[in-house]
Amino acid sequence: MNFIRFRKDDVVSYGSLEGNRVKVINGDIFGDYEVTDSSYDITEIDFLIPCTPSKIICVGLNYKSHAKEMNMPLPEEPVLFLKPPTAALAHEGDIIMPEMSRQVDYEAELGLVIGRTGKNIKPEEAYDYILGATCFNDVTARDLQRKDGQWTRAKSFDTFAPFGPGIVTDLNYDNLDIELQLNGEIRQKSNTSDFIFNVGEIVSFISRIMTLYPGDVIATGTPSGVGQLNSGDIVQVRIEKVGTLKNYVR
Repeated sequence: MNFIRFRKDDVVSYGSLEGNRVKVINGDIFGDYEVTDSSYDITEIDFLIPCTPSKIICVGLNYKSHAKEMNMPLPEEPVLFLKPPTAALAHEGDIIMPEMSRQVDYEAELGLVIGRTGKNIKPEEAYDYILGATCFNDVTARDLQRKDGQWTRAKSFDTFAPFGPGIVTDLNYDNLDIELQLNGEIRQKSNTSDFIFNVGEIVSFISRIMTLYPGDVIATGTPSGVGQLNSGDIVQVRIEKVGTLKNYVR
């Protein structure tokens, strides 16, 4: 299923995206819900972020090709950082360039949405705690990241965590094609089979540090080809079987 969250006439609802139509869902996709026969064309709705996470956890280096590109050794454990929920941005929303940065970069990533509360999860059981996958763009003020040494400011501006359009269930998260297009040109292209740490290992590792709650988002790292955004750009993250996240840069 492809869950979305949307607004129609000032009413916020969950929905099931089927082609170009959205069937309205009554209830909570993280609990009890019912897919109704009421539906809208996607041109009639506004996409919202597909869930409201208590936290957005990101993996800093998780593709072998990206480590090679950066001339960095493979990490022994996942490198983690956080983005605040205030950084979240929906499909078709505007990424706002902050005045204090002169280099803002894109980073295409597979996002995982947690489906139920978990702590100290075993790697082989981790997949049972995932509701589904979403497209994620880890927007980064690269000059501030270099200046600060730690990453909080560079990663945390409002609009710096676009994800969506929806949450797609029942996938093999460890073998999905991923690419980023900037103004129609492919800039990043890889497959999650190039992960240093697979999805089970990532979720398990994070759960040993912090409790994971329904709706929390985990961004699993970016492949090689990271580059700069400029005002007026259109940036799209495409993931096999998941969809396309499209945003505008202002």
